[in-house]
Amino acid sequence: MQETKPTITIKGTRDGLILFIDENSSFEEILQDLIKKLDASTPQKEEPVVSVKVKLGHRYLTEEQRHQLKGIIEEKNRFQIEAMESDVIPIKDAKTWLDESQLKVVNQIVRSGQVLETKGDLLLIGDVNPGGRVRASGNIYIMGNLLGIAHAGIEGDQEAFIAASYMKPAQLRIAEYISRAPDYEADGVYMECGIIDPDQNKIVIDSIKTLSKQRKVISAFERRMNNG
Repeated sequence: MQETKPTITIKGTRDGLILFIDENSSFEEILQDLIKKLDASTPQKEEPVVSVKVKLGHRYLTEEQRHQLKGIIEEKNRFQIEAMESDVIPIKDAKTWLDESQLKVVNQIVRSGQVLETKGDLLLIGDVNPGGRVRASGNIYIMGNLLGIAHAGIEGDQEAFIAASYMKPAQLRIAEYISRAPDYEADGVYMECGIIDPDQNKIVIDSIKTLSKQRKVISAFERRMNNG
């Protein structure tokens, strides 16, 4: 006969308690079992408050269900919920994450006065002419000439960077950092990237091959750029 898996497993740690919730049990079963287990282990009033982490696994709880769970744990016991951790996220948050993590490919020339803006990473196959502007919440890759303005990490991501086949921008911006065009006439550089150097606290332009050293996580697309 197969042994029934408990709806709730309680584990004690140095920092308090961890409650593991079985993701296959019904929510009603969980509440009933939780009441029984907590009634059997109710601490005395003079005992200090015990911190509790709730591990939900692949179970999603609504705000109302979270409120119910919190009420049972904290109401008659000297327990305080530190966190409820779930391995799933709401569909709305998943869609937002997908939008921000995708690479949007655009094939055009951004001319003077035009603004191209996107969520996530931007791959522009074409030039950014003087007076043109490209903006992205993630990284910017330009397979062409960057002669206008590029702003990566527009929502504050300081890990973002800007890479271009030919880099001679009027201005580079990453998050709140700004790098203006040099006062002197510059020739521009090929296959370079703009990236925030935390030691210098400013945007620097360096070889695109430095990305693998500067960023712990780079995409397959960036690796292909690095390797030519």
